[in-house]
Amino acid sequence: MNLALFDLDGTLLSGDSDLLWCAFLVDHGLLDEEFRRRGELLSRSYIAGTVTQMDFCGFYAEIQAGHRLSDLQPLRERFLCEVVVPRIPEDARALLEHHREAGDTVVLTTATNRVVSELTAAELRVDHYICTELEQVDGRLSGRTAGLPNMREGKVQRLRQWLAQSGQPEHLLRDACFYTDSINDLPLLSAVRHPVIVDPDPRLESAALRNRWKMLRLNRAR
Repeated sequence: MNLALFDLDGTLLSGDSDLLWCAFLVDHGLLDEEFRRRGELLSRSYIAGTVTQMDFCGFYAEIQAGHRLSDLQPLRERFLCEVVVPRIPEDARALLEHHREAGDTVVLTTATNRVVSELTAAELRVDHYICTELEQVDGRLSGRTAGLPNMREGKVQRLRQWLAQSGQPEHLLRDACFYTDSINDLPLLSAVRHPVIVDPDPRLESAALRNRWKMLRLNRAR
């Protein structure tokens, strides 16, 4: 088995689904406008690679607080259809299909939490999906993350946990390819044999040039 690992936001998706979801909730009157501003500030810190895992993942857990997943489901489905699907480039779908045809196991690994990214993972037809999980208390989202956020070093640790739990050897991670746009994924890029940089942020582009990593540019015309 060969692993083809993919980041979501900015890689397979044009844009940041966390930020888009936050704006979607504001537009539908479920969050105050202040959350949009906070999300935009956080997004800039994320792109710069300066935000902490808990600040980033914690904010997007906070905006779900008090909701039941069943209550959010109609909004999640509208968000997928109206916001996410139009932002998935055909080049991204073709890249996934290339790895499927090669017989690779396709894994989506994203810092974005399950509420936001689960339906996207299904739309992309990935074999496995690892994300930031959210805590539930008495059937409602608590506004806190559950377990280790799937971000930076957390992506490496969560992938190792997944391999161990599924009885797969750890060398599969070392031999894998990984596609991403973000400097926040440097730990996982450094852990795989075949890093591939996709439309990178400025800091990652500099690192890619230094390391002579392969770079791709996708056609992101909507």
